[in-house]
Amino acid sequence: MKIVIAPNAFKNSLPAAGVAAALEEGIRLSGYAGELNCCPVGDGGDGTGSLLAQYLGAAILPAAVADPLGRTIDASFGWVRETATAVIELADASGLRLLLPEEYNPLVADTTGCGQLMKAALDQGAGELLLCIGGSATVDGGTGILKELGLRFYDAQGGTLQQFPKDLVKLHAIDASALDPRLRNTRITILCDVKNHLCGAKGAAAVFGPQKGAGVDDVMLLEAALQQLRQVVMQYGGKDMDALESGGAAGGVAAGVAAFCNVEIVNGIDYFLKKIDFEQKLEGADRVVTGEGSIDHQTLEGKAPFGVAMMAKQKTIPVIGVAGRVPETTDPELQACFQWLFSINDQPLPIEEAIRQTHPNLVKAGIKIGREVQKQTAAVASSV
Repeated sequence: MKIVIAPNAFKNSLPAAGVAAALEEGIRLSGYAGELNCCPVGDGGDGTGSLLAQYLGAAILPAAVADPLGRTIDASFGWVRETATAVIELADASGLRLLLPEEYNPLVADTTGCGQLMKAALDQGAGELLLCIGGSATVDGGTGILKELGLRFYDAQGGTLQQFPKDLVKLHAIDASALDPRLRNTRITILCDVKNHLCGAKGAAAVFGPQKGAGVDDVMLLEAALQQLRQVVMQYGGKDMDALESGGAAGGVAAGVAAFCNVEIVNGIDYFLKKIDFEQKLEGADRVVTGEGSIDHQTLEGKAPFGVAMMAKQKTIPVIGVAGRVPETTDPELQACFQWLFSINDQPLPIEEAIRQTHPNLVKAGIKIGREVQKQTAAVASSV
């Protein structure tokens, strides 16, 4: 028997590698003695960059950057010298995890630090940037990044805008003449795990603003700022930032960077699995275990467990899904993806308690999986 353990992170609790390790521990405790292959995955969300850097054997290079509120912090990026590829985790510089809850303020939090990481990578000689944009603290349309890369933003009087994104409602003109010329020969691949457009009811401000501390009035101001940015960019660059699927990812970073740079936006999990040659890791597998904090119908829109399940199903390998939360009612489409889908919580828990219990509950889930696999294997053997 061979089991491949390929989970995503459990948000706010355990990184993907920690989830895989807990499941492995439980499966071994069940008495399972077969082969186990731990292969934690990412779909563009926070933590994807560090995983990619590990799989690609990247060196970790330090860089001093601004956090979302402008304070200097130590960050880093992955560097693959052989291919001149930099792996950049936006959240390392502009992530929500860098702030205390009482500091969440998407009206003034910006992506300047991520832009500084990108410049550091260009200084290193990067010809390709792999940009993982999950976990941002920002809804700035990527203007912090673009400012660092040389764009200038002006109001109607010709004054330079100072604070992003809230000052964007006064945006009147953009000057791209000083955009870093190295970007013309640099490929930027953005890994996304959402399909939201920049503006509107399902856009960056409305959907992601409240997650980052925006109240009702703040969401309205952020929406107005992004709409104004969109209009001015169309006037000066000819691109409609709102036309881009996934453009609203990371508070509009995807749309903003794509408007001025050589960008390809990709489905994060599909790109990740191909990059690490996950198909080869599935060779000879009898079961695949995947999961993340929540598995529901939205998972089918391209989240990590769905990508893992689809690749396994192509090889007719049964897939077991585990999550902190699963639908209470049967979802036929999820059933088609997962042979077995269950919550690691034996009973409903307050979210804070469920997060605290994630590791031990994953170990228990691993024991349950190990026993079930051995039971099924024994049943098949006895029927032969």
